Amino acid sequence: MKGYVFHGPGQSAWEEVPDPEIREPGDVIVRVDAVTICGTDLHILKGDVPEVRPGTVLGHEAVGEVVEAGADVRTVRPGDRVLVSCITACGRCRFCREGMYGQCQGGGGWILGHLVDGTQAEYVRVPFADLSVYPLRGAVADEDAVLLADIFPTAYEVGVLNGRVRPGDTVVVVGAGPVGLAAIATARLFGPERVVAVDLAASRLQAAKEFGADAVADAGEGPEQLVEDLTGELGADVVIEAVGVPETFELCTRVVRPGGHVANVGVHGAPSTLHLEDLWIKNVTITTGLVDTHSTPTLLRMAAAGRLPTRRMVSHTFPLDQMQEAYDVFANAAETGALKVVLGVPQHEVVPVHPTV
Repeated sequence: MKGYVFHGPGQSAWEEVPDPEIREPGDVIVRVDAVTICGTDLHILKGDVPEVRPGTVLGHEAVGEVVEAGADVRTVRPGDRVLVSCITACGRCRFCREGMYGQCQGGGGWILGHLVDGTQAEYVRVPFADLSVYPLRGAVADEDAVLLADIFPTAYEVGVLNGRVRPGDTVVVVGAGPVGLAAIATARLFGPERVVAVDLAASRLQAAKEFGADAVADAGEGPEQLVEDLTGELGADVVIEAVGVPETFELCTRVVRPGGHVANVGVHGAPSTLHLEDLWIKNVTITTGLVDTHSTPTLLRMAAAGRLPTRRMVSHTFPLDQMQEAYDVFANAAETGALKVVLGVPQHEVVPVHPTV
């Protein structure tokens, strides 16, 4: 088969790789029908994630069909259409038993496209399938479902839930890329008074408005003043960092109010300064996190009901074999206007769901 292979910082290619095989009785092999590219993949290509070894197939999000299942798999079988989660869970270790699947110590966690071959290929082996793939209802199209493998659970869990967004809050989302836009959309579910989006790109600020931001600010033009003006100089109740660079993290700590929350979602490849000389007295809570995907079943139900703006996030589509072109478009989002790129052709008919009387 072919897959998109990492060969070291700045080096990658769509090339022939060995077909995946069942290695453990809990594995499944999935034919990839739709796959997307994550900002984390760009971090890997920059060399920010040194655990990824040259020769690894990238990617950790996919929708496809199970073509082979190990002897111990109980929840899916060949022919089932499934969502491949970005997080793999053994289900037995301490962290899995606490719902912290991202910290799995039993051979799971974030392993696809990180520690083992990932989803940006024609086929993928998924370990611990019973807890790591989700059967899909016909009402959710491939382009929508693939965004629930990582982007929406990450924004919702690591940003909105960790940030403890509540009714009446002022929420500032720094970074209006895909995760930031998903954070805006899912923060709206909790009834905040306002959501403010901060970014450098005008196209992404416009997208933020379409996803529910009440106000937007150019990151280069002093967003601190706008937040002060909107909050009577108190600061934001919740600030979600969705970029992953020192400047944006430090901006978040400047605009949060005393007693507020900073929820870091971005993948950081360099140290940031934590200004405890200013923060120690402000009762600020700072959270970090890798998504656990415990919310995936809930988000899938919401997507099936049309309650999540998944389709609006897909700005470009490509055949699977145009992986390099898709990477180029996604990596140059400021010029191309890319939000999420989806590769592959949908293989299944979408069946609308009609409410029963």
